[in-house]
Amino acid sequence: MQRSYQTPHPVPDPKWQNREVSFADELAQLLPQDLPHRDNVIRKSALHLDMIVEINKVMNLTRITDPREAAIKHVLDSVLPWRLFADALHVVDAGTGPGFPGIPLSLVLPDVKFSLLEATQKKARFVQSVVDELRLPNVQVIPQRAEEWIHHNHADIVTGRAVAPLHKAFLIFAPALKNDARVLLYKGPDVATEITEAAPESRKRRIEFRILERYELPDSLGERTIVEMLRS
Repeated sequence: MQRSYQTPHPVPDPKWQNREVSFADELAQLLPQDLPHRDNVIRKSALHLDMIVEINKVMNLTRITDPREAAIKHVLDSVLPWRLFADALHVVDAGTGPGFPGIPLSLVLPDVKFSLLEATQKKARFVQSVVDELRLPNVQVIPQRAEEWIHHNHADIVTGRAVAPLHKAFLIFAPALKNDARVLLYKGPDVATEITEAAPESRKRRIEFRILERYELPDSLGERTIVEMLRS
């Protein structure tokens, strides 16, 4: 499904250090009006981004240094495909980094359990501090490598953003398919090239890729694609 997303009232892009527009204001402009629990998503996502700003002073969690771009690439990008996750009981975010897409999705879908996997201990501790501060009872942080956890545990959906090109993703996500989980991956505009590069290995493993959704981010910040990995 091709989706064109337009921002109603663009504003100038101030830097974090001298923000004239708060994260909450940016998110209020950017997030779709029909997003479930929208007000809560705005309030808590703004706090999440503020916490990233503070921790980024001592630990490099993200190279995105513009507040509007952060609101788009971190929060909006995470939640636009929320409907694909709405029927799950348990979603695993493999390699969550500073908490994306897991934390924004957990705010949109408070009745869904989310497990956020992050092998880097200092990142996992930061994400746990966010979960505690935002009081997210449906979220647990697991400081473990995704491939290890997935191999021994089950979830309805396993997802990840920018975790690996598809020809390397087999090592991480193939065990989830054996456990009857759906694997939904956030990818960029070059997904067709990635699928082609993965073809020899995917045929060998009887795995195929299906594009479920495409959407354009505002401010010409790029096309995103949700790809499902499944057994052929």
